[in-house]
Amino acid sequence: MNGFLRNLPIVAGCLGGSLVMLNHLLSAPAQQTRAEALGLLLAGILILVGLLQQQAQPLPSPEVQLTGKALEWINPRFGRLEVSLALVRRLLLEQTATRSLLVWWQGEVVLRAGVFETEAPLKPGPIVERVLRTGKPVYLVDLRLFPGRIEFDYLPANLQALVCQPILDRGVLLAGSAAVRSFSNQELACLALLAEHLGTRLEQGV
Repeated sequence: MNGFLRNLPIVAGCLGGSLVMLNHLLSAPAQQTRAEALGLLLAGILILVGLLQQQAQPLPSPEVQLTGKALEWINPRFGRLEVSLALVRRLLLEQTATRSLLVWWQGEVVLRAGVFETEAPLKPGPIVERVLRTGKPVYLVDLRLFPGRIEFDYLPANLQALVCQPILDRGVLLAGSAAVRSFSNQELACLALLAEHLGTRLEQGV
């Protein structure tokens, strides 16, 4: 259905242009007016709009089947934050492209939810360390293209995209996806807000 709607301006433009040309061939010269020129112009505009729309809104990449199994685990030491952690888990796994979610704070895994192959602890590598040092998120739009992906051996091996969102300067929220370039700007903003919320709660310990 989405593909049909995306191609509708092109189809309408081609059909309209063809009908105008057919009318031109079948009508007497006296009946050929500037309306035909206008019709051809509108048909051309429709085709152009359709082509530009396809360039501006590429089709979403297909999701792969992540290796691993569904997991939902909260560190018992952070049980008092269970409500906040459950809210973050639900929002990200159900409302965004996130398929694997991990929250790490001051050397400990706080939350692991979604698809995982292993429950190995997070050992900060160069990318996570940079996020902690700079306080700026890193969005790896196509994880397959980054040699540094080997540091994320605690995530599914065929993860396609990954957001490393800082939680203050002491933790990270890792959101992995099963499709490349899958996180929209709105979803990235949501990740930032939730990480800020988690940082406040974790810092307060409530």
